[in-house]
Amino acid sequence: MRKQSGFTLIEIAIVLVIIGLLLGGVLKGQELITSARVRNIITQQDGIKAAYFGFLDRFRSLPGDYALASTNINCTPTCTNGNGNGQITPNGVAGATIDEHIAAWEHLSKSGFINGSYTYAAVPETTASALTNPYVRYVQLIYDNSYGVGGLVSRHNIKTGNQVPSDILAEIDRKIDDGNPIGGIFQFSPYNGGAGGTSPTGGAVGTCYTAGPPPAWSAPPVTNCGGTSLL
Repeated sequence: MRKQSGFTLIEIAIVLVIIGLLLGGVLKGQELITSARVRNIITQQDGIKAAYFGFLDRFRSLPGDYALASTNINCTPTCTNGNGNGQITPNGVAGATIDEHIAAWEHLSKSGFINGSYTYAAVPETTASALTNPYVRYVQLIYDNSYGVGGLVSRHNIKTGNQVPSDILAEIDRKIDDGNPIGGIFQFSPYNGGAGGTSPTGGAVGTCYTAGPPPAWSAPPVTNCGGTSLL
């Protein structure tokens, strides 16, 4: 009789255990990466909020909109002045003669409220003139109504920039707000991330969020999404 060869039940069990450990390690690694990106964006948003209110308290004006920046902030050769109307707006909006949403980074960095050193230049944004998110897209501090379902009351807000996956935004929203992409203090934003980026879309299946009811960030994740913290 010919002796049959093959794996024993113990050997098969050991292989299955090893495969399980490898899969568990991969999934845990992905979870750690996701958590790190969530914390990074939350920390960045909170830091900008603190800088915004700190600047307002010290100079009694808003970063980017400050009309006396060239006098009271140490820049080389000189800081760019806003029009001082209480709104951080692009050139040509509400009387602005510069892109105040870009000048905001110069004012905040040169006055020591955020890390780095940014120098004002008109659009498009560059890494020398504007802050970026972990996905290397530009963050925006601005006065507008480009958030949620759109067409809402204009207010100052801090946009994360685009290319943030919807599952990352969902986790951020759950941690700092209500999980609703079109309600609360953290909402969806169609901001294209500056410099000719692609605008995120929302409101339907396959976009950054579904209208519901109830409204929810999309799952499985959509990669080109963005959010904003309302001030």
